[in-house]
Amino acid sequence: MKITIIGAGNMGGAIACGLAQGSRVNPCDITCADCSDATLEKLRLKYPAIRTTLNNREAVKEADMVVIAVKPWLTEDVLHEIKSELDYRRQIVVSIVAGVTFEQLTGFLEKEQEEPPALFRLIPNTAVSVQNSMTFISAQGASQEQTDAVVSIFSELGATMLVAERLMAAGTALASCGIAYAFRYIRAAMEGGVELGFYPEQAKDIVLQTLKGAVALLQAGGAHPEAEIDRVSTPGGITIRGLNEMEQAGFTSAVIRGLKASCN
Repeated sequence: MKITIIGAGNMGGAIACGLAQGSRVNPCDITCADCSDATLEKLRLKYPAIRTTLNNREAVKEADMVVIAVKPWLTEDVLHEIKSELDYRRQIVVSIVAGVTFEQLTGFLEKEQEEPPALFRLIPNTAVSVQNSMTFISAQGASQEQTDAVVSIFSELGATMLVAERLMAAGTALASCGIAYAFRYIRAAMEGGVELGFYPEQAKDIVLQTLKGAVALLQAGGAHPEAEIDRVSTPGGITIRGLNEMEQAGFTSAVIRGLKASCN
């Protein structure tokens, strides 16, 4: 499958890198288009086989899948620019643009006397570049075969979940914004580790391994997080004292409020 990515910035570039590391798409079948040659040069240095161009219209002509990875306010202009070159009968259009709905995408892509293309909205996170994204997928006007193809390609870049469009904002908060929230916890725990006497790199290694262990326990056993918390919270012990101190400072409510704020 030939894939063109319009917009090679943080997310578009991350998707290109993830795809280039996989087995589903040959790097020479990936084309990235961007208005900045400096941005494209960063990709060329990492993966010389990826094709790059400053011309969006030329980039989409031979593609089987066109991924729109531009800023929300640029989406309409970009789609108006390329739609004359798109063949809606054979090409899949995938948008990773947060907040731009199927209704809007359909309007931007409207052509006289032509049915809209198979449309997908995807919300990955930046871990897609190392094939560990949590990606939400929603489809409109797509066949089962097309949906299976999109899911298969992006499943190689991490975990995927098919959801209704109404859940895309929630998925963005939990996984796309959520990866930043995880980084903020890591940073806070590192700073605490330094205050407790470890060097920063030691603290980082300790926190990362602890999180990996926590994830592995939940994935292996399927337990609720609270059950694992109970296993390490001795009555009158230091773990429950630390947890209660965090809750007194609003830990859980701060996380929930942050997630809800990301959906607005």
